[in-house]
Amino acid sequence: MRASYSPGQTGIDVAGMEKFDELIPALLEKWDIPGGAVAIAKDGRLVFAKGYGFADIESEEPVLPDSLFRIASISKPVTAVAILTLVEDGLLDLDERAFDVLDHLEAPDGEALDSRINEVTVRQLLYHSGGWESDVAPGAVWWSHYRVTSQLDIPGPIVCEDVIRFMLGQPLDFDPGTQFAYSNFGYCILGRIVEEKSGQPYEEFVKENVLMPIGIRRARIGGTLLEDQADGEVRYHGFPGLELAYSVFPDGPQRVPWPYGGYYIEGFDSFAGWIASPPDLVRFALSLDGSKPPAVLEPETVQLMTSRPDPALRDTKHYYGMGWSVLPIRDGVNWWHNGSLDGTRSFLVRTYHGIAWAALFNSRPKESREFGSEIDRLMWEGVRDVNAWPTHDLFPEFGYE
Repeated sequence: MRASYSPGQTGIDVAGMEKFDELIPALLEKWDIPGGAVAIAKDGRLVFAKGYGFADIESEEPVLPDSLFRIASISKPVTAVAILTLVEDGLLDLDERAFDVLDHLEAPDGEALDSRINEVTVRQLLYHSGGWESDVAPGAVWWSHYRVTSQLDIPGPIVCEDVIRFMLGQPLDFDPGTQFAYSNFGYCILGRIVEEKSGQPYEEFVKENVLMPIGIRRARIGGTLLEDQADGEVRYHGFPGLELAYSVFPDGPQRVPWPYGGYYIEGFDSFAGWIASPPDLVRFALSLDGSKPPAVLEPETVQLMTSRPDPALRDTKHYYGMGWSVLPIRDGVNWWHNGSLDGTRSFLVRTYHGIAWAALFNSRPKESREFGSEIDRLMWEGVRDVNAWPTHDLFPEFGYE
């Protein structure tokens, strides 16, 4: 049965961009999603930012244009940029062997180490070519919580270092650097490399060196439990009919809603743990090359970040660079990333012709891939409907300098 929501809209109405005020509410209704928010920039200016529907169904609190959402795997570009800042500062080499940096972590007692793991480099982890594909298969390690806690004899919930120790006792799926296989685990490792090379906790380093210099002050690693959510953060909702999960917490209720204990988001930090607003994400995407100053990275680093891996890992027109999916277009490239967790769906796009957009939602439909295709199509439909782009800049309205 379709849920009955009465979504409203928050934010400044923008002449010439009314199409989005038709498309997004219709999308929420079609997919039974309580709420979402959208931000769009053109030529370095935030021209559109609106919230739609409910941040919380029970309280009927509306989504605001700058509500915070779990961004899931859009955390990966954030981690990639953190790694590249360390490279620019001379603290890290992309061809450095990852487990030379993390030599303090050891496999569980009695487990043999696959010798190929000693060849895995930082560059390969950024490209999702480190040698692991099992963490995206059914029964993946991130969702086999009790397998890890039993092996390591720990209570849980598990964090990245626990999973690294567990995986050190497992064989690689392929020789490092020989193929692409999307890997949460690889970006879990990269977060620990950030910590070792910077001497700071991962979240602290990212805030101080990537986000705060460009005015992003509210983004943070999310909290799993409802009582740990941030001020201004939406409430997450499972799709209709989604069964309860077994809690990752040893104490408390055994069965819980998936977004509130079916996984431990603090433990996902460097691959899926951040929360942010749509304007935050657009600001981040525009800052990398200085389209919205200041630039976070040097031009040659941005070129490297968005270049095709050499040797090529996939025979496709689009490819995965360092933290971004990339599609060469005419005289430039489009970059994008999306994210997906029970309770959230997230999208971030940056184009060669000066457009950037972010769309965040507080539920993940059962047919998540189909929903992703539709939001992409609808966002471009709305962009094509704009005859004359506004000249205003809304970034100051949300506290960015």
